[in-house]
Amino acid sequence: MAQGRAAKRPDAVAGIVGDWARERPELDTSPLEVLARLHRSYLQYQSRMTSRLDEHGLSVAGFDVLTALRRAGSPYRLTAGQLAASGLVSSAGVTLRLDRLEKDGLLVRERDAEDRRVVYSRLTGAGLAKVDEVFSEHLENERRMLGGLSPAEHRQLGRLLAKLERSIVESDDAAPAQRPETD
Repeated sequence: MAQGRAAKRPDAVAGIVGDWARERPELDTSPLEVLARLHRSYLQYQSRMTSRLDEHGLSVAGFDVLTALRRAGSPYRLTAGQLAASGLVSSAGVTLRLDRLEKDGLLVRERDAEDRRVVYSRLTGAGLAKVDEVFSEHLENERRMLGGLSPAEHRQLGRLLAKLERSIVESDDAAPAQRPETD
């Protein structure tokens, strides 16, 4: 008998939590229920996103640059510093990504007319067409991945993930400073 889509796969996280409960019952492994699932979900998401971008000859970082330029609005240009500040592209990797996208004809670099020290990266017509096509497909891919959630669950999860992100950031602020041990 063929197994249909409705057949449930074993829940790896539940198995891990169960193993720890058996081996170390004194430990509270409840953080795994959230963070291990979040990590596993991210790996699945990353794999699906990367494979779709590969079909268009783009890396995730290149896609992030193109979408940042597109979101900037006409004339679709930003400096390398502005791209790095967008939070999606590390400052160390900006030049490499810009070189690749320029080589592919998706952007051009232009000096500022009033301050020649300032260099903008601007989407070309081909770059604008590419990012518009790929981003539409990207959103549809994400909609499919969220298809198992109702609209209300989708909104609730979005709110909870925003709260989780704040909690993680604030946990760094609340952590006591690491002090060297003294004898």
